Amino acid sequence: MGKLRGFLEYEREQEATLAVDKRLKDYKEFTKELDPKVLSNQGARCMDCGIPFCHSGCPLGNLIPDFNDAVYKNNWQKALHILHSTNNFPEFTGRLCPAPCESACVLGIIQPPVSIELIEKYIVERGFKEGWIKANPPKKRSGKTVAIIGSGPSGLAAAQQLNRAGHMVTVFERDKKVGGLLRYGIPDFKLEKSVIDRRINILEQEGITFKTGVHVGVNYKVEDLHDFDAVVLCAGATKRRGLPIPGADAKGVVQAMEFLKRNNQVVDGLAESTPELNAKGKDVIVIGGGDTGSDCVGTSNRHGAKSVTNFEIMPIPPQFRSDENPWPFWPFTLKTSSSHEEGVDRKWSILTKEFVKDPQGHLKAVKTVEVKWVKIPGERPQLQEVAGSEKQWPCDLALLALGFTGPEETLSEQLGLHIDQRSNIQASNNYQTNIPHIFAAGDMRRGQSLIVWAISEGREAAYHVDQYLMGTSSLPTKEKGDLPAA
Repeated sequence: MGKLRGFLEYEREQEATLAVDKRLKDYKEFTKELDPKVLSNQGARCMDCGIPFCHSGCPLGNLIPDFNDAVYKNNWQKALHILHSTNNFPEFTGRLCPAPCESACVLGIIQPPVSIELIEKYIVERGFKEGWIKANPPKKRSGKTVAIIGSGPSGLAAAQQLNRAGHMVTVFERDKKVGGLLRYGIPDFKLEKSVIDRRINILEQEGITFKTGVHVGVNYKVEDLHDFDAVVLCAGATKRRGLPIPGADAKGVVQAMEFLKRNNQVVDGLAESTPELNAKGKDVIVIGGGDTGSDCVGTSNRHGAKSVTNFEIMPIPPQFRSDENPWPFWPFTLKTSSSHEEGVDRKWSILTKEFVKDPQGHLKAVKTVEVKWVKIPGERPQLQEVAGSEKQWPCDLALLALGFTGPEETLSEQLGLHIDQRSNIQASNNYQTNIPHIFAAGDMRRGQSLIVWAISEGREAAYHVDQYLMGTSSLPTKEKGDLPAA
């Protein structure tokens, strides 16, 4: 695959970006397009490694060496066919996936890994540019109807797969526009929403019906779901984790997703900016060091924050893999996002103790203490506060980016569904809940996870729904190892 010894000839390259001072002026994507020859060289770096561990790293089972080889040989249309055979929406994963495939790349043992995510993005963008990506409605219909609840990546993937199987698919979305957290959660500077609209237009042309502003269990009776032959729950894990400490009710303590969603709506012209959800001129503290925290940093800087500080309770990760974290597993190393590069003071091993309010109840400061993790033989590491390390930080806006605890209970309670120990919808290995015609997929089933996992879940669930409806299924599934041939 790729060019023989190409990995010795070409260095790993990534997209260049606009200067920070320029890209902070708006919410547009800020990467610069690469020359096709550069991309061909990147495909040439893919080794004939015998066992492509990138496959094990990718939840979708993408045929990575195959499309890398096609790009190296400048056969972009073939590369697109290979990529689409396992991934419904590479324009999303090519922008947003943390690329576990690259962490498992064999070349990564000795050199920077192959730029798999970059190649994936350019394959699909080339496909749209050349007009190769077109609606492909099913040639015949099964007469079966399926309802998909939620239009995030798992819901969209399940919808497209089930539509391809010939079923009539209706997707219900409670927000005004389709996309779930892709639209209302991911900042526009990481994913411009025209990218979502472009794909939704194709799905509609293929025969999928989208109904927005429909909140099942609130303004749509769950009993009406029984009119469908099958139902797939893909509403995500949207219960936000709070921080139950003194002062948590202060005006200025805001959930990160509330902050990010409002900004998406403002950029889209669907809402007005409000002082409570705008960082302009404020001392901002983001609590939580994951992707959501990073997104809050980038958004706050675009608002014109006075200062942005990021707290993380864990110690700073190492620059390189430790002996306890070997290849090809996901590397627990220091990650620096483009938002971090735009300006933030990152603080590690910090525990937030109190939100300090002024007499009017507005947030004015945050009290913290430094912590350390102490290893105790036979037990999990214990968190201990460092004596004398208390500190008070000026703060007008605290953004809680602490993750999610599971799906909201609206559907599970009204439908009588079982939940598991982690508060997710309980579903068997075939994605089926305790009610036979109701299935669950994505974050709603497995808990908060990656976009690439959501798409994988939607595809796998679709296979089992099709099998339930028809007795058999021709849809591809990783379980049987019947991914399409390249």
